Amino acid sequence: MFKRRFYISALIFVFLALGGLAWWLLWSGEAAQPLSPDREQGALAAPDGTLSKVLSHGLYQAVHNPRDGLLYVASAEMAPDVRGGTIYQLDPQTLDVKGLIHTDEKNFGLALNAAGDALFVTNSLASAVTRVGLSDKGEVRRTRFTDKSRDSSSLGARTVRYDAVRNRIYVGGVGDPGVIWVLDAESMDLVATIGDAGKWVTGLLLDPEADRLYAANGDGEVLVIDLKEDRIAQRWKLAGEAEALPLNFALDHKRKRLYVTETQHEKTVFVLDASDGKVLQRLPVGDAMDVLYDPARDELYLTHREQGKVSILDGETHAVKAAYSLPTHPNSLSLGEGGQLYVTVKEPFRLYTTRQNLLAPQYYASTRERVVRIDLDKAAR
Repeated sequence: MFKRRFYISALIFVFLALGGLAWWLLWSGEAAQPLSPDREQGALAAPDGTLSKVLSHGLYQAVHNPRDGLLYVASAEMAPDVRGGTIYQLDPQTLDVKGLIHTDEKNFGLALNAAGDALFVTNSLASAVTRVGLSDKGEVRRTRFTDKSRDSSSLGARTVRYDAVRNRIYVGGVGDPGVIWVLDAESMDLVATIGDAGKWVTGLLLDPEADRLYAANGDGEVLVIDLKEDRIAQRWKLAGEAEALPLNFALDHKRKRLYVTETQHEKTVFVLDASDGKVLQRLPVGDAMDVLYDPARDELYLTHREQGKVSILDGETHAVKAAYSLPTHPNSLSLGEGGQLYVTVKEPFRLYTTRQNLLAPQYYASTRERVVRIDLDKAAR
């Protein structure tokens, strides 16, 4: 039991370190807040035009589903004495809660299949990935991974990406060394394991046109994966000999620009030549966590967790077109239909200590976290 608690605490610490979150000490006996919002609770409109909805403890990624028109938000429900997690189904305009999917594991990363009838969810603390059917039957299929780090701890599944061409999913394993798991998206059978992927596989990005998968790791590398052979074809050292922790990617196909965020050491966005990894530019934007590129608008979207804001950049010049203050820690980005940008906003974590877990305290969200909608058609320019 102690070993499992220590592993969970250490893994959460790694996930927090990737985002630079602050934490405080919380002793048991402190008043707990409600875990879930009232389904009728309204969203809050701000003067800058954003709309916010407070949901639960431990929000992570979100994805909009064109099939049913709903916004799905993964929650790990990181509160004391709470097991399992939730996937919220929100109205994409009002952010009203339209449904809940309760899960027996805690949820972090999200991806959607091409048909829009299945979600892929990483259960990071359980070293697993789950396929959640969105039809009436709601079939659930899960694969648990058995790979271990050098210290014999389990690897945490962080990012998941869906490949519509091969009907596969790719899952990054956080550990030392890390791996990339390749699974059949229907059966959830493990097809291949790409090893030697460096410490802490963080972000993943598919490039179907080039038959590539880009992966980032804690050794400061960008890995180029050949999807035909499921092998590492190239390794690009992002900052040379300097320390770097690349996190997430975006790709401008037209200009062959690969964007890579770094929030811990270099605190910038690297702009690479997507063909050979040459560093073209370092954007002077400060720390950056998530990044998205919208070719239709030719805009780049960034979350800055330490700065507590979201930036909109011109896709050609990288000039800042707009910025939104969204404290405390804007985290993940998702694009929806009709020019809607969704942001999950996290709060500081607390270290929860009791007499029972004194030697292996747990990390929990200090309060309920929120989802924010930005209407890009009305964004301040």
